[in-house]
Amino acid sequence: MSILAGKVALVTGAGTGIGLETARLLAEAGATVAAVGRRHAVVEDVCKQIRTQGGNATAFAADISKPDEISRLISDITTSLGPIDILVNNAGSASTIPNVRWTSEEEWQTVMNVNMTAVYRLTQAVLPTMIGGNGGTIITVSSLAAIRPNLLGGAAYGAAKAAVRNFMAYLHTTFRNNQIRATCIMPGETATPIMDSRVRPPTEAERAMMMHPEDVARAVLLCCTLPDRTVIEELSIAPTRQRDISADLEAARWNGAPKEVLRQERP
Repeated sequence: MSILAGKVALVTGAGTGIGLETARLLAEAGATVAAVGRRHAVVEDVCKQIRTQGGNATAFAADISKPDEISRLISDITTSLGPIDILVNNAGSASTIPNVRWTSEEEWQTVMNVNMTAVYRLTQAVLPTMIGGNGGTIITVSSLAAIRPNLLGGAAYGAAKAAVRNFMAYLHTTFRNNQIRATCIMPGETATPIMDSRVRPPTEAERAMMMHPEDVARAVLLCCTLPDRTVIEELSIAPTRQRDISADLEAARWNGAPKEVLRQERP
């Protein structure tokens, strides 16, 4: 399939999970993929796999929480590959202390920087070329935590994902007549490496019940390959089966609590 032939697609967080699968599927569809991650060796391995399968992908290392690195990244990509037609904001950062009672401001800002502010900066960087050319597609992988926030994702994560959902709706209403397609994808639990950072990491059996990274990547591909006249504004996807998350919520509730609070309040 070469429906995306001639398109340059920037995918953040492309070293693992949803980003890796998205980079692979977009390359299969004919796009030239700029695979972005913090560790060059990791994204280069992904690109080697894609090239072995006949796709076109180039690795770029950047810390997207830093504005100067975003500026350099966009310049490097456009110089070597050409103008960016598709931006997939996939990189994310999870909360380590889910309960807002004990979430530090430093952690709050870190989660916001990666999940929201980096999306704003990347979007701002690609918009002028998209508007001045033939339009473009901007897709952000948010989370169902944007509309169903709880201790599983944590306060900072849910707030950031809700903010980016709002931002994508803003892009849609503001730039749709400039032929900019803005989409927010909100997945439920997906068996990605980010699960390892949970207070109670899910078991292998529990992860088997979740969506897999390729499931979300197929949703991204759908949004990219619809005719230019059509946009998916929002897409919510979730595991078919609902697992029992009560143990996860209880562990998250007390993570980071001071010892005196645990003595006084924890059952």
